[in-house]
Amino acid sequence: MIVVTGATGTLNGATVDHLLKRIPPHQIGVSVRDPARAAHLANRGVRVRQASYDDPAALRHSFADAEQVLLVSSSDLTADVVAQHHRAIDAAVDAGAQRILYTSAQGTAFDTPYPPLAIHAATEQHLEASGVAWTALRNGFYGDPTQLLGAWQETGVIAMPADGPFSWIDRRDAAEAAAAIITAEEPHEGPIDLTLPEPVTLADFAASASEITGRQIDRVVVDDETWVSDATASGTPEAVARFTLSMFQATRSGHFSSSDPSLSRLLEREPRSITDQLKGLVVAGHDVVDTGSGMKERAPDRHDGWCQSSRHAGRGPFHAPP
Repeated sequence: MIVVTGATGTLNGATVDHLLKRIPPHQIGVSVRDPARAAHLANRGVRVRQASYDDPAALRHSFADAEQVLLVSSSDLTADVVAQHHRAIDAAVDAGAQRILYTSAQGTAFDTPYPPLAIHAATEQHLEASGVAWTALRNGFYGDPTQLLGAWQETGVIAMPADGPFSWIDRRDAAEAAAAIITAEEPHEGPIDLTLPEPVTLADFAASASEITGRQIDRVVVDDETWVSDATASGTPEAVARFTLSMFQATRSGHFSSSDPSLSRLLEREPRSITDQLKGLVVAGHDVVDTGSGMKERAPDRHDGWCQSSRHAGRGPFHAPP
């Protein structure tokens, strides 16, 4: 059995959808905070059990009989996230899981220019020390591009601090790749980077947006302190603005400039490009994006993952590895 946490959230909910295309439903279990939100999975034959990362006993029960457990990184705004991850890992080990998978982030390390990566590093360190086989899905940044680009559709301008190359993947691709890794005949050991074939910049987003809309979308670089001042004047807490700024500073240091072919290999096609993602945004509107399966994106679960962004602890708008 494969047990997936956060399965009522967007990322791992989509992963479960892909698993259901690959294996029978009775081989899938989900661990969710609110089982009522997973009724659609129970109706399809998926085992649904209640647990949270704060309840080790419930976690052990929800992980029972699992050969593999997929843990989504926590986005609990009030919690000690590293402690939550440790509890989930320990519960999976106690339940007898043979492999633990975790939604991590590209560039994960303790000493990096982007603070959330240290949380992923601490989680991966605990996985390595667990004595159980493990895989870290190091996703590139992902999420609603509107949160990254600002009000470009209204203003015709992407006005953000200076940036450097980074990978902005489609969350649907991250979910599909996760399902492929979980069900692969040959397991992947340790971390695997899931990125675009080539990194992008906000200038690339502006060029793609111009192409899609047929009007000029300009990339305007805003001074760091001016951007923070403007953000706080608009109601963003200064700590949140500065944390978000650290993402841009990290990209321009080159920390996220690497790319890897693994995502393309797992998908057996090219990942959705930023142009593809922006087309979906323009067609569907920036509030709701069609997932491509006829379903709209789910509201996020508290264990729906951060990806690389500063979404964790309310620190910023992007989903990214945390």
